[in-house]
Amino acid sequence: MPLSRLNEEQHAAATSTQSKNLIIASAGTGKTSTIVGRIAYLLQNGIAPQEILLLTFTNKAAAEMVARVAEYFGSEVAKKIDAGTFHAVSYRWLKKKDKKIVLKQQRELKTLFRSVYEKRSFGHLDAEVPPYGGNHLYDLYSYYQNTELSKDFESWLIENYPEHELFAMIYADIVDEFEALKTEYGFVNFNDLLLHFRAMCKNENLGYKEVLVDEYQDTNALQGTLIDAMQPPSLFCVGDYDQSIYAFNGADINIIASFTKKYPDAVVHTLTKNYRSSMPILSLANKVIEINERIYPKKLEVTRKFDAKAPTLLAFDELFDQYHGVAAKIQESQTPHEDIAVIFRNNSSADGIEVGLRELGIKCKRKGGTSFFDSREVKAILDLYTLLVNEADMMAFIHLFEFARGIGSAMAKELYIALKTLGHGKLFYGLYAADESIKNPFEKRKLNHQLGLFDDFIELGAVGKFAKLGFEAKFMKNPILKHPKLTKDNATFLHNFYLLFRDLKGIKQPKTVVKKIASSELFGYIVDVLSTKRATLKDGSVDEKQREESKTRITRKMVLLQELAKPYGEHDRFLNAMILGSSDLTQGEGVNLLSVHASKGLEYKEVYVVDLMDGRFPNRKLMVRGGSLDEERRLFYVAVTRAKDILYLSYAKYDKIKKQNFLPSQFLYEAGLVPKDENYTSLVMKEADKEED
Repeated sequence: MPLSRLNEEQHAAATSTQSKNLIIASAGTGKTSTIVGRIAYLLQNGIAPQEILLLTFTNKAAAEMVARVAEYFGSEVAKKIDAGTFHAVSYRWLKKKDKKIVLKQQRELKTLFRSVYEKRSFGHLDAEVPPYGGNHLYDLYSYYQNTELSKDFESWLIENYPEHELFAMIYADIVDEFEALKTEYGFVNFNDLLLHFRAMCKNENLGYKEVLVDEYQDTNALQGTLIDAMQPPSLFCVGDYDQSIYAFNGADINIIASFTKKYPDAVVHTLTKNYRSSMPILSLANKVIEINERIYPKKLEVTRKFDAKAPTLLAFDELFDQYHGVAAKIQESQTPHEDIAVIFRNNSSADGIEVGLRELGIKCKRKGGTSFFDSREVKAILDLYTLLVNEADMMAFIHLFEFARGIGSAMAKELYIALKTLGHGKLFYGLYAADESIKNPFEKRKLNHQLGLFDDFIELGAVGKFAKLGFEAKFMKNPILKHPKLTKDNATFLHNFYLLFRDLKGIKQPKTVVKKIASSELFGYIVDVLSTKRATLKDGSVDEKQREESKTRITRKMVLLQELAKPYGEHDRFLNAMILGSSDLTQGEGVNLLSVHASKGLEYKEVYVVDLMDGRFPNRKLMVRGGSLDEERRLFYVAVTRAKDILYLSYAKYDKIKKQNFLPSQFLYEAGLVPKDENYTSLVMKEADKEED
């Protein structure tokens, strides 16, 4: 049984009879085994599986833990455990209550947000600073939702960004209009899931006897209040303050730090035996991380006793020499490529390593970059498919029509609302059976100079300019063509949209739908836009060879998407698998290229941590924007503790393209790999000055 396999510390934690438990589980100390052991203990002591809630950082982690429980208790018992991320669990509960809610990714709602933002003008305000762009304002609002528990957005913004006070009222009104639109169309994002679920928890008992929280150090204020709202009789939180690396996303290290203050009767269990890394690797990691303040005392012990290789420092004269040198080192290595990881702090580092590996014919896969499901061509197919299943999904429509040259998110929203007006609430009625008695289907905007709202919609356009484009006669009568900003190119895009959905009507098989969309004139236009953009050089010219190669890559993706659609016989099931489950599907083989954040929770026999130069790692720019040296040091700790047997730390002294000299990372000095000198003293003094400021 799981409990019999635990060491003394793990067993004590897993079998604790206290109602509030915090388990400090450092890298490689067997936190997963401890959590599985705890669930086994609960099941053996009369707790029903459905009375257990397991909150994890990824759905993959939840699935792995539930699978391990199933090995001992059977799948029928294990599948009754409520397990998943905060967002996945919230979504399941909310969907039970309201089938109409539509979960939208951040990028989709950011587009909706921009469609509201683009209708505002800030030109009438005499401000010393320029207003935030739509994307940045959305990110700021999202951060506010995750971290602020009492102030309204306008007050919070003025307090934290006083230089933008002049714009604050307009910003707040944009947010209000955005939230009203979301409510109207039933859209929710990940923040909304937690906010709505928290409200539900305050009003009803969900029946959980124990809530287990994995990666507790990465919870943010909103997630913390959600746990509070559940008021579970028993709480079992597992985390490591040395691996708290999500401050940029609102994670608050003070949540784990204040656990015993919040729950005075809590018991803190510390797991000290490391089963992953060799003695030299762990010694280096400890030497650096212990410079940070110790929130709870701990000292890791190595269990793997063997003649281990010490971490190796690789120093290169030039930046690209480093990338080629690391690639050459990997080529010489006896370690299977699947068990090698190159870990980077900045995406530009990964680009250099990837090129170096490809030149040597070494396959690699990159996590933290653009995945198959994140590519714009795949998203376009899925947006078209989404409209086939749910024509009320305004966001899918907006995303598609942004491909048409000259149509932004604001105009796309106007077209969508106009088509619904022409169809008396139905998009496709408005497209195929428009009420021609409605002469002007376009909404007239309210005027409010104080809130940056000005009228730019003067008069309807004439449809005669489209007469020679060969549109169907019925389509030519549609009042949608009277939009004053509609060009011939836009109208053709709209007509191709009209033709595609007429052809898709009645098709039952997902594979056939994907094939039809991929071969349509509408998608052909999208492919042309994307491949041209990807082949456009800095001087504005288009590399035709690159353009054709891009088209070929898109075609390959469409074939793969058809393959993915084969097992499905229903539109809904296929779409859910592609949109909600896409993040757990992996692509590629070979050497693993990982950002530090993407490497969390993983382990490899051989690890290279690259670009360890001051400014890059630690990343001083991000520190200035709200990060900290402590957090950068935790990132370094996470990176090096991914290594089991072999660890290389590399840096370069010069970048010939930027003509920039580099100093070694402060962490290399702290690890004792570079002798401390006047450069190190200078770095430390600068940091001390910042803290005093």
